[in-house]
Amino acid sequence: MSSTAKTGTDERGLFEEAVEVANIPTLLMVLVQLTGDLGWLEPRYRPSRGQGLDDNDSGGLPEELQKEVRDASLKAILDWRAGKPIAIPDPEPDLLVKMLSISMGEPVPEEYGEMTKAQLGLRPVEEEPVDVPEGFRALVIGAGASGMCMAVHLKAAGIPFEMIERNAEVGGVWLENRYPGAGVDTPNHLYSFSFVMWDWSKFFALRDELKAYMNHVADHFGLRDHIRFQTEVVSTEWQEDRQLWKVTTRDPSGRELVEYANVVVSAAGIFNPPVYPDIPGIDDFEGTSFHTSRWPEDLDLKGKRVAIIGNGASAMQICPEIQNTVESLTIYQRSLHWAAPFPHFRKPVPDALRFLIQEVPLYQAWYRCRLGWTFNDRVHTALQKDPDWPDKERSLNAINDGHRKYFTKYIRDQLGDRQDLFEKVVPPYPPFGKRMLMDNGWYRMLRNPKVELVTERIEKVEGSSLVTEDGERRDADVLIIGTGFDVLRFINTYEARGRDGKSLRQVWDDDDARAYMGTLVPGFPNYFILYGPNTQPGHGGSLLFVIEMQINYIMDLLRKMNRKGIGAAEVRKDVHDAYNADVEKAHENMVWTHPGMQTYYRNSKGRVTVNFPYRNVDLFGMTREAKLDEFVTEDRKAG
Repeated sequence: MSSTAKTGTDERGLFEEAVEVANIPTLLMVLVQLTGDLGWLEPRYRPSRGQGLDDNDSGGLPEELQKEVRDASLKAILDWRAGKPIAIPDPEPDLLVKMLSISMGEPVPEEYGEMTKAQLGLRPVEEEPVDVPEGFRALVIGAGASGMCMAVHLKAAGIPFEMIERNAEVGGVWLENRYPGAGVDTPNHLYSFSFVMWDWSKFFALRDELKAYMNHVADHFGLRDHIRFQTEVVSTEWQEDRQLWKVTTRDPSGRELVEYANVVVSAAGIFNPPVYPDIPGIDDFEGTSFHTSRWPEDLDLKGKRVAIIGNGASAMQICPEIQNTVESLTIYQRSLHWAAPFPHFRKPVPDALRFLIQEVPLYQAWYRCRLGWTFNDRVHTALQKDPDWPDKERSLNAINDGHRKYFTKYIRDQLGDRQDLFEKVVPPYPPFGKRMLMDNGWYRMLRNPKVELVTERIEKVEGSSLVTEDGERRDADVLIIGTGFDVLRFINTYEARGRDGKSLRQVWDDDDARAYMGTLVPGFPNYFILYGPNTQPGHGGSLLFVIEMQINYIMDLLRKMNRKGIGAAEVRKDVHDAYNADVEKAHENMVWTHPGMQTYYRNSKGRVTVNFPYRNVDLFGMTREAKLDEFVTEDRKAG
């Protein structure tokens, strides 16, 4: 983090403007590192704790102290730009914990020091070269975010690889989902790879900008030359005698080809294929009908009577976006969701702040670290069941009950004169029991005379009418299916057969998926799953952090296999089983096993198969090193 740039008059003005709109808690941390003056951590300057998911830009400090911080920051930044070295370029973990705690206005446990140290700053991809044998090849299935991240690391290590992508372009979900309002509910400065940031125009970017970012990653790292587009993986089968995976693919013409790979990385994602509701007559709807992930490019909703089935994450984004375009919007609610206030919804990042983020890596790093705490592990303790808590149906513990009161008041305020809807939209189960949605103006939208919320279930579809169980019939020109994806079956777009010829579908008993750290399955040597079972950070945070941690683990294993001449490695069954027993036990005490709701986190047996029950810092610790004694290994076979 050094700069040889010289400060000019124009640049000084840009920094003056930037510092005026910068986040005070972040500036304080930049000041400490640039100047080495720990006095900025004294109580006088300590920010108060932020409310909800807000950035807490003022830190709760009085105006005169804010000015003092901004003036000192401007001087320190300009001095650095002029060539003055950073006073504390590499803070020790204990100092980082103290800094993060002060920046957040609340205690951060000491074990976060190493993770914060690893996360701090824009880090290039640094992989120790792996001198693999001639002919060695890795195959990555999918060119979405996780597949490209894997490819970047394989390329950096010099491991030959190819990617198979069924679409004509990279991007995964950000290529396929183009519905109005599509975007992330994690801040973009956090929902980005640690090794390639982006000049985000919004705090929570929409789909087109996310797609552009994914394209940039592919171009910047030269990944397109390694991708076979419009090609599907049909099956993968382990060949015991050759220590290779036999992979059958299907090209755009429908021709099937057979090839071989030493390593297979499944980065196919879980948000596919789409799920359609089992409603009589729905396939014969007389108007235009489609799933949210199959949004027609030329669709015009102006003046149309629109019905949407579902009120989850996709509907939460779509409905407020189209409410004033359509003639009417009928929402068929399937279940109740909690939605948190979204202070940065559609809020652009000021140009001056974009300049600061791009030009001062320390500011970018600390801003990202603060977001990481706010949106990651901060809420984890609130998701644990208190055995002595009296009101177990509505909340889990005192903190969780406070969340309930906060969100409930927010809903009342947003509904305004439509308090008649209150009982229809407030969930009876504890907050965070299902995926916590971000309020894109949903409750305000329900006040729109064009919008009707229907809570009765749909009995059937007849012609262009949707008939509910109470006998009401409502006509529609357009029917949108917002009922999500088949996430519980994980590897469901191709067949994977391991050492004993069993398919993953058999091993997992259809929807009961399990893997060691969501990555490894006994009987499937040299086969790695990204975004596998129990890897979703259900308490919040960036999935890209999880992916990077998984890949760190995979790369460490591949290095060790190569050094020791190992041709096949699979996780030991006892290690796998003990890990999953611990995961299940941890979930027993968490909100996602609460009986008061249905959630896609749980499979048909009631087991939580999607979410990771631990903190992000725990995942960081688990994935730092692959231990060969946890594997069954075979020496590399000649030839």
